[in-house]
Amino acid sequence: MKALVYEGPGRRSWQDVARPRIQSATDAIVQVDAVTICGTDLHILKGDVPTAEPGRILGHEAVGTVVETGSAVSGLREGDRVLVSCISACGRCRYCRQGAFGQCLGGGGWILGHRVDGTQAEFVRVPFADTSTHRIPEGVDDESVLMLADILPTSYEVGVLNGRVNPGDTVVIVGAGPIGLAAITAARLFSPRRIIAVDLAEPRLEAATRFGADTVIGAGADAVAAVAELTGGLGADVAIEAVGVPETFELCTRMARPGGHVANIGVHGRPATLHLEELWIRNLTITTGLVDTYSTPTLLSMITAGRLDTSPFITHRFALADMDKAYEVFSRPQDTGALKVVLTRTEPPA
Repeated sequence: MKALVYEGPGRRSWQDVARPRIQSATDAIVQVDAVTICGTDLHILKGDVPTAEPGRILGHEAVGTVVETGSAVSGLREGDRVLVSCISACGRCRYCRQGAFGQCLGGGGWILGHRVDGTQAEFVRVPFADTSTHRIPEGVDDESVLMLADILPTSYEVGVLNGRVNPGDTVVIVGAGPIGLAAITAARLFSPRRIIAVDLAEPRLEAATRFGADTVIGAGADAVAAVAELTGGLGADVAIEAVGVPETFELCTRMARPGGHVANIGVHGRPATLHLEELWIRNLTITTGLVDTYSTPTLLSMITAGRLDTSPFITHRFALADMDKAYEVFSRPQDTGALKVVLTRTEPPA
């Protein structure tokens, strides 16, 4: 089969590899029908995730069809359409029993495309298949569900819920890429008073406005001063970091009001300075987190009921064989306007 293989920092290739086989009784083999690329894949390619070793098939988001199951898999059968979650869960360890699947001690957590071969391939082996996939209801299309593999649960759980967004809050989101736009989408579910998006790229600020941001702050502006002016000098109730660089994290800590929350979503490859000499007196709550995906069933039910629309995230479509082209487009959003790209097993519509 064909797969996208990480060959070391800055190097990747779409190449022939062996088709995955059942290795454990709890595995399933899934034929990939639709897959996307994540900013975390770009972090791996930059060398920011040293635990991802050369030779690894990338990808942790997919929708597909079950073609084989291990002897211990009881909830799936051949032919089922499933969402493959970015987080795998053994279902038995202490963390899994608490719903903290991202911290699984039994061999799960974020492993696909990281510690085991991932989804950017024609077939993928899914460990702990019963607890790491979600069956897709009839009438729900692949593209709608694909956004629930990672970005929406991540923004909802790690950004909005960890940040304690409440009705009437002012929420500032730094970074208007896919994860930041997902944070806007999730924050709107809680009826904040105002959503402010901060980004350097004008096309992404335009996207933030389309997704529901009330105010956008771009390059050249003093974001701290702008947020202070909009809030009567208080600052934001919640500041969500959605980039993953030291400067944006530190910016969030300056924009949050005393007693406010800073929720870090971004994947960081470099240290960020925590200015405790300034922050200790401001009663800030700072949270970090890897998504657990405990919210996926809730979000899936909202899509099924027509209460959540994920279609605006998708800007480009490719055939699976065009993986290299899709990476080129996704990695240059400032030139291409890419948010999320979707690759399908068959040729996409013209």
